[in-house]
Amino acid sequence: MIHRFFGKGNETTPLTFVAMRTFDIPEAYRSPVIGKVKAIRKLRDPRKRDFAPSLLDFGSVKIVLPRHFGFCFGVENAIEIAYRAVAENPGKRLWLLSQMIHNPEVNADLESQGIGFLMDTEGGVITPFESLRSDDVVIVPAFGTTLELEAKLMEIGVDIQKYNTTCPFVEKVWKRAAQLGQKEYTVVIHGKPTHEETRATFSHSSSSAKSLIVKNMDEAVVLGEFIRGKRDWATFEAHFSGRSSEGFRVPEDLERFGVVNQTTMLASDTQAIADHLKLALEHRDGGKADRFASTRDTLCYATLDNQTATTGALAEAQVDIDLAFVVGGYNSSNTSHLVELCQDQMPTWYVRSAEEFEGDGGLGHFNLNTGKRESAENWWTVDLPEGKVPTVLLTSGASCPDSAVDRVLQKILERFGGGRAVDDVLRDFAQEQANLENE
Repeated sequence: MIHRFFGKGNETTPLTFVAMRTFDIPEAYRSPVIGKVKAIRKLRDPRKRDFAPSLLDFGSVKIVLPRHFGFCFGVENAIEIAYRAVAENPGKRLWLLSQMIHNPEVNADLESQGIGFLMDTEGGVITPFESLRSDDVVIVPAFGTTLELEAKLMEIGVDIQKYNTTCPFVEKVWKRAAQLGQKEYTVVIHGKPTHEETRATFSHSSSSAKSLIVKNMDEAVVLGEFIRGKRDWATFEAHFSGRSSEGFRVPEDLERFGVVNQTTMLASDTQAIADHLKLALEHRDGGKADRFASTRDTLCYATLDNQTATTGALAEAQVDIDLAFVVGGYNSSNTSHLVELCQDQMPTWYVRSAEEFEGDGGLGHFNLNTGKRESAENWWTVDLPEGKVPTVLLTSGASCPDSAVDRVLQKILERFGGGRAVDDVLRDFAQEQANLENE
């Protein structure tokens, strides 16, 4: 494990870290507006300890930006490595094991650089492994990959470590799972069973510990009922078929366990699942201390910070938000969870890019409830008190470049029209932040 961060946290505050270096990512992913807002905030709060949102008043519309959103450390690291692979290997065949990250803009740009894909996000084969040569360059995505696929590539003779972009926080989960296995704990993984990261974590965890995947709280409740003795263990396989490691035994392998997660899941959901299962163990065993392993330290700081910042912006007493936009890939787990947080409180539009704004005023968006892309009309129409300027929360997932958020911001400004110039708004925002610094 490479330690790239320093920071501190406790049981009630998010773990906020400061990266010890910056990354060389393509200029096209940077943003003239969002980038400036982040730079202004960084001047006053370099360690990102202030979670208050940023408010930009354009006159005809107000834009609220959470303190944390967009590319995280792991994503920037992966993008830098991928583009370095292109630069360092002219004339060679380059492949991504699967999508680098769950963002269509980034993946399309990498494909335009000549990088092909070996698999889709579900693990389906796009390019047969039999066609690979030992001198091919294969880039492992930020989600990591399974030990089985690693072995297959190494058998071909492909070097999978040179351009391995696995996120350090995913690796941290794997390391913690191995430690649990050494102490004879079972590992319960909170994650989406078909997601690349969960498949990779399950593979690594199963190599050293009995492992079981739980998708959500509903499944955790079922598991808790088994542990409490309220369900017949004979029906266990019917509920968790294909989710457990080879040779998994019940109830023996659920005597002692810890909970880790797919790092893009809602941290609050993971903690709630861990708390629920811990209570089930205490009910069964009378609270014996060694039965449940604390794994809170495996929660990804970036995911947690993005979620906390979004929740904080929604709860900000001084900002009455009317609608929200969340920008990111429609198969992005961490982005979808930000949508869930927002749509519980207000009309929320989940868009993958500015191209979803249609010429006739319609809006293409992804509906989490139906699981489909849909089209909406008059998306900007909200019930407002007379004279109130509409306020829009704008955020994005950890795999979304700031440039994409910038373009969505411009589309929102175009729709509401008649506002103040961007440069004037940014100048006033910088002055407001400077005044706060002097208070």
